[in-house]
Amino acid sequence: MVDKAHNSNGCSHSFLPIMTRWLFLFAFLFLFLTSHYFLETDLSKFTSSTILKTITIFNGKPEPPLHCSNESSSICNSNYPDKFEPNDRTSRSCPEYFRWIHEDLKPWQKTGITRDMVDRGQNVSHFRLVIVNGKAYIEKYKKSFQTRDVFTIWGILQLLRLYPGEVPDLELMFQCGDKTVVDKGLYLAGGPHANVSPPPIFHYCGNNDSFDIVFPDWTFWGWAELHISPWESTLQSIEEGNKRVKWKDRVPYAFWKGNPTVSLLRKNLCKCNVTDKNDWNARIYSVQWLDEREKNFQDTKLGDQCTYRYKIYAEGATWSVSEKYIIACDSMTMFIKPQYFDFFTRNMVPLQHYWPISTTNMCEDIKFAVDWGNSHQDKAQQIGKGGSNYIIDNLKMKYVYDYMLHLLKEYAKLQRFKPKIPERAKEMCPERMACSLRNGPRKRYMYESLVKSPSSTLPCSMPPPYEPQALQHLLHQKDNLIDKVRLRSLSDAAKKQ
Repeated sequence: MVDKAHNSNGCSHSFLPIMTRWLFLFAFLFLFLTSHYFLETDLSKFTSSTILKTITIFNGKPEPPLHCSNESSSICNSNYPDKFEPNDRTSRSCPEYFRWIHEDLKPWQKTGITRDMVDRGQNVSHFRLVIVNGKAYIEKYKKSFQTRDVFTIWGILQLLRLYPGEVPDLELMFQCGDKTVVDKGLYLAGGPHANVSPPPIFHYCGNNDSFDIVFPDWTFWGWAELHISPWESTLQSIEEGNKRVKWKDRVPYAFWKGNPTVSLLRKNLCKCNVTDKNDWNARIYSVQWLDEREKNFQDTKLGDQCTYRYKIYAEGATWSVSEKYIIACDSMTMFIKPQYFDFFTRNMVPLQHYWPISTTNMCEDIKFAVDWGNSHQDKAQQIGKGGSNYIIDNLKMKYVYDYMLHLLKEYAKLQRFKPKIPERAKEMCPERMACSLRNGPRKRYMYESLVKSPSSTLPCSMPPPYEPQALQHLLHQKDNLIDKVRLRSLSDAAKKQ
């Protein structure tokens, strides 16, 4: 069915035995009503499964895993293990994308990282992270958008809990915005700072024109403002959504839903929406987040958005955190020529994990891709499954933490100074971040994503750097596949003229 409601920019709006069950429910409600530790919960949605899930958050105990004090919420737990002693000493290889850690740190491979280099990044950073003897200290410089910095710091604290004593002493700067901040052109030959090493700044994304060091984004631990849960439970919700509608029973069009106002690319994507005159096989929906908040985000649940055969990934101001959610949907993902990358996508292969779309003939390319997919359903479904399997296999939360660990270890090896705790820095720990919070998404996501005990297994084994020739072959292979699709799309468009 064609949706003809559009806004001005072309985007649509769019068993337990009975007695046991009651005793179990009564016991849980008693604990809930008498303990200020429990998370905000909608009692109308209680079932035996949701109760069990909630108790799992607390590691099977009636008390929460955080040691929150009635007298003070600023006391860090001194009883948590400070040494990593795994039961299983075997280690599996890390996913291939871990190799990019070496590439991201290559600008400082010969010079090392000095204190001066780190300090020169302060003016474009949101906070300085210092780790000394397994403890994290934060010096904040400016407020980030929403709670990006808060959940990034929370994620780092969980890494310290998962691998206690394994993160070496270090000092680094972190940028929480969208845009890259370390311009390559300033530091390469001919640039104004060609004789100076670039400041090492950690960030959520990078591109071919920047030296930003790519680090997992805050949404792996939850996006409180948009009611997006931590990654593990969100991925589970998406996988359940995948099972509800089989691929061949899905709507045979390309779907995109988001905020079109943040980039010219997305505004142009809206022009590909269905109209009375054209049908480019795309169904584009604009999201107004203030309106969605009023509706308690009922129309933006990620697990309910896997009902189309094809989904579109379009960058926002830069890269978008929506990428992992879109790819995980089993739908054939269409990448509109990304200019930015996050830490896990650089090893994805066109026609194996996604379908490439150009920015110049976007609408024509989308129409061709959908027509091709509907004519080759098994192959299209295989590409969609290839993408979601890539996410499921390579983006387990354990691998996210392992990536953080290996990146920080390799970074620390390059330091040429002894990390020092700044006078204005504050020691951070889970108790100080979560105990004093009021009930709500922010506290709920922190409790849900809290690492409750050290890992029982070793981190994965870091792969070696790419040989220059092998890296060039990988990049050349991807470019050839993209060009191949592009030529087929142009040829198809020419035949129809």
